Amino acid sequence: MNVYEVKSMGEILKGNSYVGRGIVLGLTPSGDKAVLAYFIMGRSQNSRNRIFREEGEDVVIYPFDESKVEDPSLIIYSPIRKYHDKLIVTNGDQTDTVYDSLKWGKSFGDGLMKRCFEPDSPNFTPRISGILNFNREDSSCENPVFDYELSILKSLNSEGSKNARYFFKYDSEKGLGHFIHTYEGDGNPLPTFQGEPRRIAIPEDIEKFGSDIWANLNEDNKISLYVRYVDLKTLKSVNRIFNVNK
Repeated sequence: MNVYEVKSMGEILKGNSYVGRGIVLGLTPSGDKAVLAYFIMGRSQNSRNRIFREEGEDVVIYPFDESKVEDPSLIIYSPIRKYHDKLIVTNGDQTDTVYDSLKWGKSFGDGLMKRCFEPDSPNFTPRISGILNFNREDSSCENPVFDYELSILKSLNSEGSKNARYFFKYDSEKGLGHFIHTYEGDGNPLPTFQGEPRRIAIPEDIEKFGSDIWANLNEDNKISLYVRYVDLKTLKSVNRIFNVNK
């Protein structure tokens, strides 16, 4: 087994009917741009009735058809929020928890220590979260660097009575990203993600990266995808949104 093996997102996603929600963070091969991607999938009508919209630097999930909303508590939230020189991405309302933690002078991890997995028995969907940190002390215009963190909060047992929290922190490396998602595949109950975030290849071109993800997400279950490339010298970004519902 090669623990340093790097695959494309298409290779990882192809043939897996349900990976749930996913976060990718990484760096382009040139080292010029930080990369963020977030997607959602769904099996129920309530879950599939969603679209991504940008609001300034943030992204918000809205119902596509408000008349069909059954339970908004776990499907409507802001997956992406910017706080000064940090960019937060999560699969739930813990985005706001992390944002508030940073605002109070605490850390990404401090905020998530107050949270646990989602209460959707028997799946107990994990809460996955990530953050891009652009404030590295050794960064400069000549040598732009950053780091990023990923986390997963999941049930420690089948009863959902205890919580397990995992945190991963990475220095950025050219052409490399890390991918974490909620489920290993389809099932009943849904099997929770296992192990460390997957090592994935980050292409230079946002169109190629976004299209590779979107084309290989299961056609029946994919809902929305958001991709952002951030120029490390200017912090200006280029974004792409893919929505099934239009």
